[in-house]
Amino acid sequence: MEIQTFFSRGSTLTWPDYAVVVLLLLFMILVGIYCGREERSTADFFLGERKIPWWAACLSFVATEISAVTLISVPAIAYMENWEYAQFFIGSFLARLAIAFLFIPAFYQYNCTSIYEFLGYRFGPETQIAGSILFFITRLLASGVRLLVACLAVSVLVGWPILPTILLFSVICILYIAWGGIKAVVWTNVVQALTFTVAGVVAIGFLLYKIDGGVAAVAAIAGNAGKLQILDWGPSPAAAGWPAFLKSLFTDPNLLVLATLNGFFGSMAAFGTDQETMQRLLTVETRRESQKTMLLTPIGSFLVMMIFLTVGACLYAFYAQHPAAPLPAKLDEIFPHFIEQTMPPLMRGLMLAAIVLASIDSPLGSLTSSFVTDIYRPVIFKSGTERHYLLISRICVVGFGVILALIAYFFSHFEKFLWLAFKIGGVTYGSLLGVFLLGLLTKRRCNRVNVAAMTLSALGMLVLLILSEKQIFPLGWTWLLLLGTFLTFATGWLCGKKEEDDL
Repeated sequence: MEIQTFFSRGSTLTWPDYAVVVLLLLFMILVGIYCGREERSTADFFLGERKIPWWAACLSFVATEISAVTLISVPAIAYMENWEYAQFFIGSFLARLAIAFLFIPAFYQYNCTSIYEFLGYRFGPETQIAGSILFFITRLLASGVRLLVACLAVSVLVGWPILPTILLFSVICILYIAWGGIKAVVWTNVVQALTFTVAGVVAIGFLLYKIDGGVAAVAAIAGNAGKLQILDWGPSPAAAGWPAFLKSLFTDPNLLVLATLNGFFGSMAAFGTDQETMQRLLTVETRRESQKTMLLTPIGSFLVMMIFLTVGACLYAFYAQHPAAPLPAKLDEIFPHFIEQTMPPLMRGLMLAAIVLASIDSPLGSLTSSFVTDIYRPVIFKSGTERHYLLISRICVVGFGVILALIAYFFSHFEKFLWLAFKIGGVTYGSLLGVFLLGLLTKRRCNRVNVAAMTLSALGMLVLLILSEKQIFPLGWTWLLLLGTFLTFATGWLCGKKEEDDL
C-alpha cells in the first residue's frame, strides 16, 4: 500500500483550516507542558497534590464527560431520532447531588488516590482489586468508543482512513499524559471545554444562516417530524392495553421512567464509581471544594448537551430543505459530513479543532492511577520508591494507550456509538455501583462474597445484553444497570455480616 493512499483520500480542508487546528492544538499542548512540569511523585502525577482550583476541576469534569461522543453522536442521535436523550439529564442531576453528599465525603475521609481504595478500607483488598479490574474493562471499552468517534470525525474531515487516524490520536495521548499527569490533563481540559462550547454555538449560528426561515423553520420542520420531542411517556395502559404497556416498560430505553432511573443510577455509577471522572474531583484541596465542583457541573453539562442537540435539529431542517444534498453512508457521520461539505474555511478548522481537542483527553491517566494504586503497589511490588512508581506509571500510560487503540479499531465496524457506549457501561457499572452503595449505605462486611457477586452480576448482564441485541429476550438495555446494581447490593446484604458482629 502506498503511503499517500494509506494516509489520505482527499479533503476539502484548506490551509487556514489546518492553521486553526495547529494553533489551538499547540496552545493546548503548551498549557499542558507548562502546568504539568516537575512531576516528582505519584501523588503529584495522579492528584496534582490536591492544588487544582475548583473552577478548573469543574471545567475539566465537564470536558471529560462531554468528549467527542457528545460533539458527534448527540447531533447524530438528534438527527436520526429526537431529543429524548435529554431525559437522562433529569436523573443525572439528581445523581450528582447524591455523589456530592454521599461519595465525596467518604473518599476524602480515607484520603483516596484511587476511589477503589475505599473498597479496600471498607471490605478488603479482594473487593478493591475486583472493582479496579471492572473499571479497567468498562473504561477501556467505553473509551475505545469515544476514541473511535473522534477519529471517525477527523477521518471524514481530513480524508484519512480510520487506522492511521487512530494511531495518530493514540500517540498524541500517550506522549501528552505520560509527560504531565493529571495537572496537564486538567488545565488542557479547560481549553477543550471553552473551545467545543464556542464551536457548538458557531455551528448553530451557521446552520440558522443556511436554513430559510431560521429558528422558526427549524421549530416547524424538526417539530413536525417529532425531532424535538423530549419526554416519552410510553403507551397508556388504558388506551393500548396492559400487555403493550408492560412490553414498552421492559423494552423501550427511552421511556421517561426508565430514562430517568438510568440517568440517576448511570450517572451515579459513571461519575461516582469511575476513576476517570472522580479523579478530577479529588484534585482540589478540600472536601467542600470538591462538593462545590460537583454541584456546579450540571450547569456546564446541560448547556453543552442542549447546544449539540440543537445542532442535530438544525441539521435535520437543513437537509429537509436541501433534499439534493448528499448524505453520508453512515448517518453517525452526519455532523462531520456537513462540516466538510458545507462550512467555509476557518469555520471548518474551528470545528475540527474542537473535535481534536475534545479527543486528546483520554482515560490513560485514570487507568494508570487505578492500576498502580490498587494492584501494582499493594500486590505486585510493595517496596518501591516514588521514583520507581512514577516510572511504572509512565510505562502503564503507554501500555494502556496501545490497548485503547486496538479496541477503537475493533469498534469501527459498529454504528450508533452513543448507545453503544451506554450499553457497555450497563454491563459492568451495576456491579461497581452495587458494591459502592453497599459500603456507603450499610455496615455489612463481606469481601470474597462481593467479588463473586460483582463477577456474576457482570456476566449475567452481558448475557442479557447479547440476548436482547439478538432479540431472543426482549429487554431494554437500560434495565441492565438497574438489575446489576440490585443483584450486587442484595447479594452483599444477604451474605454479609454487620460490622459489630466482627467485634
